[in-house]
Amino acid sequence: MKPTKAYRNPDFMNGPDARALRILAEYLEPKSRLDAEGVEDTIVFFGSARLPPGSKYYEAARSLAFRLTQWSKALDSTDQRRFLVGTGGGPGIMEAANRGASEAQGRNVGLSISLPREEGVNPHVTRELAFHFHYFFMRKFWLAYMAKAMIVFPGGYGTLDELFEVLTLVQTRRMTKRMPIVLFGTEYWSEVINFDALVRHGTIDAADVDLVHRTDSVDEAFDWLIRQLAKEAIGRPGAML
Repeated sequence: MKPTKAYRNPDFMNGPDARALRILAEYLEPKSRLDAEGVEDTIVFFGSARLPPGSKYYEAARSLAFRLTQWSKALDSTDQRRFLVGTGGGPGIMEAANRGASEAQGRNVGLSISLPREEGVNPHVTRELAFHFHYFFMRKFWLAYMAKAMIVFPGGYGTLDELFEVLTLVQTRRMTKRMPIVLFGTEYWSEVINFDALVRHGTIDAADVDLVHRTDSVDEAFDWLIRQLAKEAIGRPGAML
């Protein structure tokens, strides 16, 4: 009887000593598939998993994703690898964005995570571009690494975590690419984050408030984003931090 090879030993591969291998796998396997599918970059939607179809923010995300997908497809009729809609792959705002992209007959990306309330990806994610993660930080890496723009809808702890991580990378210039960030839902964001108070207390600079563009309008969000992408990203394909 031959001894079991290390990478075929489930007790080892699923145990604490192989954690580094599992983390590396959540970098290498998505990279391999994204490269094989020719995906160059994304426009990422963040927001609550709890907002249902028919709610104003769900329908706004759906509409905006539809329009951005139509715009990206029109850039080159033979190449649909640029500015794919990307989400965390779950329900709520994530589902809305994937749904809008799918309704525009565009490919889209879903990077889901193992959670008690959310398991697997929503049905609108392109099957070849559906990913499932165990480690939050690897999922957040791929969401940020591929993104050329972000739209952040109202959300809870997870949305705030994702927003502030990217804002920190932009503020400290550890993210060298230009990252247009839209905060959609001015009343919500004004109540939840008091950016002006941060300035008054001296914990951020006044200029840091302008790292985000706030709006309640799908038309305004769309127009602002495509202007930013045309200026900063169209000639710079590929993922980068």
